[in-house]
Amino acid sequence: MTRWMLRLAFALPLLFAAVAQADDLGTPDQAKAMALNAAQLLKSEGADKAFPEFDKGAAFHDRDLYVMVYDGTGTCVSHGANPALIGKLLIGLKDPDGKLMVKDLVSVQDAGWIDYKWPHPVTKKIEPKSTYVVHVGDYYVGVGAYRMP
Repeated sequence: MTRWMLRLAFALPLLFAAVAQADDLGTPDQAKAMALNAAQLLKSEGADKAFPEFDKGAAFHDRDLYVMVYDGTGTCVSHGANPALIGKLLIGLKDPDGKLMVKDLVSVQDAGWIDYKWPHPVTKKIEPKSTYVVHVGDYYVGVGAYRMP
C-alpha cells in the first residue's frame, strides 16, 4: 500500500468522527433561536410557567443546547442541564482563564453574546463556548453553543 493510501486510511476515520461529533452539537444560530424562544415564553407566560419548561420541557433541550436563567444578582433560577445549580449564587463563577462568566451574562443590556471556555460534554476538554443572552425583566435567559476551533 502506498504512503498516501495509508495516510488516507488513518485520516478518514478521524475526519468522520469530527463530522459526527459536530453534528451532535448545537450551533450558535440554534442557540440564539432557542434563547429568543425561551425569552418570548418567559415574557408571555411568566416565570412560574416558563421555568419548568426550561428545566424539563423537550422544546428547550436539543443535544447540548439547553436554557439557563439567572437573576440580576447572578443567582441561577432555572437550568436545563444541571438542576443542582438552581438557587445558587454564581456571580463569581470563573472559566479556566479567570473570566467571570455569570457576571458577564448578567451585564447584558438587551441581548447579545458572551464568550468563555467550558468543558465539552463529550470530550471533557476545555473548549470555547458562546452563549446568547436575552435580558427579560429581572432575568437573563441564555443558551450556549460550543464553537469549533
